[in-house]
Formats: sequence, C-alpha cells, structure tokens
Amino acid sequence: MQSGLPAPCGNGSPPASRSRIGRRPIGSALALTLCVGVLASCGSAHNGPRAAAALVSIGAGLQGPGALRATVYAKGPANTSAFAFDSSGRLWLTAAGLGSHAHDGVYLLAHAGARAVRVIRGLDDPLGILWYRGRFYVASVGRVDAYSGFDRRHFAKHVRILSGPVAGGENNLLVLAPSGRLVMGVTASCDHCKPRSSLSGAIVSFRPDGSDLRLYAAGIRAPVGLAFFPGTSDLFASMNQRDDLAAATPGDWLSLVREGENWRFPNCYGQGGAVCAGVPEPTAVLDKHAAAGPVAIVTGQLGTSVGTAAIVTEWSTGQVKSVALTRTASGYGGVTRTLLRGVRNPLALILTPDGSLLLGDWTTGRIYRISARAS
Repeated sequence: MQSGLPAPCGNGSPPASRSRIGRRPIGSALALTLCVGVLASCGSAHNGPRAAAALVSIGAGLQGPGALRATVYAKGPANTSAFAFDSSGRLWLTAAGLGSHAHDGVYLLAHAGARAVRVIRGLDDPLGILWYRGRFYVASVGRVDAYSGFDRRHFAKHVRILSGPVAGGENNLLVLAPSGRLVMGVTASCDHCKPRSSLSGAIVSFRPDGSDLRLYAAGIRAPVGLAFFPGTSDLFASMNQRDDLAAATPGDWLSLVREGENWRFPNCYGQGGAVCAGVPEPTAVLDKHAAAGPVAIVTGQLGTSVGTAAIVTEWSTGQVKSVALTRTASGYGGVTRTLLRGVRNPLALILTPDGSLLLGDWTTGRIYRISARAS
C-alpha cells in the first residue's frame, strides 16, 4: 500500500498504501502481482539480525509462538482493512479494494461470529476509522468525514470535516492523541519524486471538528499504521519505503516519530551521508517491500512470549511482526521477529478491550483472534 495499505509487487504497500501511488497496497502499499520475497525475520535497526523463534500451529491455520492461541472471530468482507471499537464493544471495520472497489465501505460486526453489515457506502478506499465522544470518524481518499446519531442501521448526521489535506491524496489510519487531536498519515503522491505539497508524504494532526490542521512530521513516503505507546505521547508509525532502489531498497520501518521531524523523503532512505544528516533512525527494520500496515502496542496482554512490543502487519509477506520495545536514553530500541504466519495478506489489526488481538486477512476477510493461552 503505498498508502496505508500494502502494495503489490514492487511496491510493497497495502490497500491503503496502495497507492495509487505510494500505496503499495494493498495496493501498492498493495500493487500486486506480488513478487516480493518473504524473509523469515529481520533485525532491528540497532540490534542486527535475530533468528525467529520457532513457530508452531496455534489454531485456525496459523503458526506462532506456542504460548499463543488463535481462533476465528468472524468473517468480514473481502478487502477488510482497518478496525475500531465503539463504546458498546462493537467492532467496526473498513473494506478498501485495489482494482475492484465492490466491497469498499464501512461495516459493523455486532459481536463475534456475527455477519458484517455494510453501514456506509460511497467512500473511496476508506482506511482510518475511530470513535471519539459519540462521533465516528472515517478517513478515505481526499477527505475525512464524521458521522453521528447511529440507529443500528444508519447514521442520522454526516459532515465532511476535512477536504484533502491533499487533493486526491491517500489518507491512511487515524489515531487519537493524548491531547484530543486526531493524527493521520498521508501517503506521498509518488514513489520517489518530491511531492508538491508538504502535507503529501507526512503525518498531520487536526481538531475533532477538522480545524487547525497542522503538519506533525514531514518527509515520510507512506506513514500507514500509527499508535501511541500507552500512557505517553510517544507516537510509533509504520513507514513504507521507496520501491525503485533495487538492491539498495531498505526494509520498511517501524519508527518513533516526534512532532516537528523531517525524515527527508525521497532523498534520504536510511543510506547515511550528508543527505541523511540529522534524520532520525528507525526503531526497527521490517522486511523489504513488506507493505507494513497497522500497529498495535501490547504491554503484556499476550503473555511473556511477546512482552512489551509493537505488533505490525506485513501485507506483502503474509507475516505479522513483533518488535520488542525497550526504553533507551534517546527513545526506544527494537528487536524484530516473526510473530505469526498463515494469513494470506494480513492487514487490519487492533487490541481488544479484553487484551486479545484481532487480525484481519485482506484477501479472504477472515478475522482471527489471538490470545495468550491460559497457564
């Protein structure tokens, strides 16, 4: 996806990243004839390669650490791309297609095993969704909308709170900041050219009514997944990298992103030298052309085999990565390993109120529940 979703061959991004452009995604961030090689595991940016722990069958056709258990939670639509819970514990999800947009929209799953019902139609690649103070926010290509007054079938009120911020730009996942502002990634308008707008290939923030749009961080080709470390204002982002560099192509990144930073896309991609002087280093390096998607941070909910870690989906490789996080003087260190295999194109990801993890397969729509086995 270049955009927030994975991408097909050569691109590595998922649907949202799909980019129409940068999105491989599921699209560009998924592009897809998927010619990407799958690596068993990657080293972190600071710790070098690390062998993946042995993965075993954990149920529902998935492989992972033996201390985890997988079951099928429900069946969503094809192209399931993002999740959000409302205050009643109901699961909302988006579908964002690639070539075909037959399933595009927002769906409601009332409970585990329920049928997914489409509630909102007419949006182009909806990706980011979240509930906040009784309003439901949806980010899609070129817009962010707010809905309210849900009567179990329809929303009574709908308003577009933000146009753009880049015309026709791919808006990725949404997250609520501790300050109460909404934060969103915007995929760059091209794979390796300099965008005309500073808001293209960037992370932005705005108030819940869409006002006071600000540039949070610049120069990031495709910031897809966003997650704040619990109890802090430390923002982690998955970043889909350039696809034109052949052997020099870096892996996708998981990075701590601070407000005001410039990661200097397209000139700097982690190669060092003067062009990258002063650019932050990633917390962890993921697979090449991985089409890295949503990020969920766990702090023990999945047991000691996972510990405190950022969980990141890789749409193109069919893997879910775990980045063990440790605090350092400058931020966080990360060690990457493969956590799950067995999903065709893993994308949607969310931590549930009970501490388990929901994982969606973009291709099949199947939604898995991952939890720690009872001791």
